Amino acid sequence: MAKCFSLTAIRDRWFRLSFYLAGLKSTTTDLGDGTVMHCWVPKTCEPSKPNLLLLHGIGANAMWQWNEFLSPFIARFNVYVPDLVFFGDSYTSRPERTEQFQAQCVAGVLEAQGVRKLNVVGLSYGGFVAYSLAAQFPEMVENLVLCCAGVCLEEKDMEEGMFQVKTVDEAVTLLFPQTAEKAYEMFDFVFYKPVKKVPTYFIQDYIDVMWKDNLQERIGLVNALYRDRKMSNLPKITQPTLIIWAEYDKVFPLELGHRLKRHLDENGQLVVVKDCGHGINKEKPKEMYEHIEAFLIDPLHYPKKANQSSGQKNCEARTSRSRQGSPLETFIWNSPSETFLGGVCVGLSNVLVSDPSDNLLNPLWYRLKGSEATKKSYNSGNILFSISIGTQGVELGGTICGLHEL
Repeated sequence: MAKCFSLTAIRDRWFRLSFYLAGLKSTTTDLGDGTVMHCWVPKTCEPSKPNLLLLHGIGANAMWQWNEFLSPFIARFNVYVPDLVFFGDSYTSRPERTEQFQAQCVAGVLEAQGVRKLNVVGLSYGGFVAYSLAAQFPEMVENLVLCCAGVCLEEKDMEEGMFQVKTVDEAVTLLFPQTAEKAYEMFDFVFYKPVKKVPTYFIQDYIDVMWKDNLQERIGLVNALYRDRKMSNLPKITQPTLIIWAEYDKVFPLELGHRLKRHLDENGQLVVVKDCGHGINKEKPKEMYEHIEAFLIDPLHYPKKANQSSGQKNCEARTSRSRQGSPLETFIWNSPSETFLGGVCVGLSNVLVSDPSDNLLNPLWYRLKGSEATKKSYNSGNILFSISIGTQGVELGGTICGLHEL
């Protein structure tokens, strides 16, 4: 008997409405030979904006994995979000299960939409498809972002103990749990800080709605990733590529990220997100988005910007607060020469205190300014830092003037 009430189905409909309100429309493309692809495309394509393709992972359809990122991406790009074959409303009667076939299907949709050039972001399994798209259609893909996508794995890696699971069948059981008990094991496997207290009913409802349909076909997709896979068969793409990896990824260990960076050499940039598991889009969406945005806006200068934002430049910030109620003082020094560059004094009495949030749509920013005379006399730069008060936190950022020309 079908369920009369399903929170998962309701949420799925809400995501559909959210995508529509964000400026996308639902389309289906018949590619022939029994293959139909569903894709969210712009209601109105703006020629002044670059195009962006978002490819989801294997855990759910496109809406569930990209909804949080949609609004900020749409502000800058013409966004295309397909359901890969055997997810959402995409399907095929053909026997192919490889990422190469998935990439060909995606390319068919883009050609039908008149898209000739675009940037591509692939999450986990979607990263395999994104890499294959860049290799097969190099004239189409301009820049590539791969998030926790183990495209450099080899079949022998599992036999040699790289993964926590011993066989592909064990991996499939974890990735497609069919009971609430197995879902909790999946949470521990995928997340650095897994959810512990989710009612069994909600988990089973999600399994029934999202992980029952096309189960054997999706298992075939996973098997195709591992079968006879060798580094010697992996093409070396030439597009500028950002590799984002979670520090504690158990699905695709970080070593695979370093391996991919070595494979791509100067065409690849590797960023490691701290305190995060494979589910990076859920655990660290803000940090993931910021890296993607910075890279796609200016790929050639991204490494410099990344180093500045992550504090890897030869500068050091020293912060002190001598007593409760006194201002917070931050001084900037050039290491290792110990040259004083400047500082800022922040009074905290009027600082709004709120719960920390990883929601990229709601950052808390405070702009600190010097006078116009100060700006003319000194260099200026951008400083981003955070202040924690008890269990509360707030981010401060802005233009700090008064960096002495020493």
